[in-house]
Amino acid sequence: MKRSKKDRQRQLQEKIKEQPFVTDEELADFFGVSVQTIRLDRMELSIPELRERIKHVAEKKLTDEVRSLPIEEVIGDVIDIELDKSAISIFDVKKEHVFKRNGIARGHHLFAQANSLAVAVINDELALTAKANIRFTRSVNEGERVVAKAKVTEIQERKERTTVQVSSYVGQELVFEGDFIMYRSNTSVKDETNENSY
Repeated sequence: MKRSKKDRQRQLQEKIKEQPFVTDEELADFFGVSVQTIRLDRMELSIPELRERIKHVAEKKLTDEVRSLPIEEVIGDVIDIELDKSAISIFDVKKEHVFKRNGIARGHHLFAQANSLAVAVINDELALTAKANIRFTRSVNEGERVVAKAKVTEIQERKERTTVQVSSYVGQELVFEGDFIMYRSNTSVKDETNENSY
């Protein structure tokens, strides 16, 4: 049964309220209409595009929470964070992030997204990466969206170390994973634990 425009727009508002990071393409599939129709609906309802919605949530929710670096220095858009516990960021792969010859994302962008998220999740004024064990599980292409999920798995206060596990996905598919050993300054600095921190 076809929805009326009024019904569709009402449901569109509800869906975006429930899932603020849903894309226009996903909404078009859900409602069985074109992406252009969704964009027109959003304009009529004064609902900003996805990037603006992400930015608004990030500014509103995260600016006062991230301590270890300015929020704008995190690679990707942080959409959720609980210090010393978990964090999530979104990174849209664009033309400037890929190799020209094949449209595949350069690995350092995926690493930077994961690494900066591992720094951001640390509840400390200073957090540095001491060691990283990473693995790329498949190439990422231009136009794909990478969702990185960071989880703090261990905090060693005596050694001033925190382990952060980051898994990055395109859709449901794992594309990158890394274990980051982070140095933090929340206890007195000891020469022997600081010598290999970068």
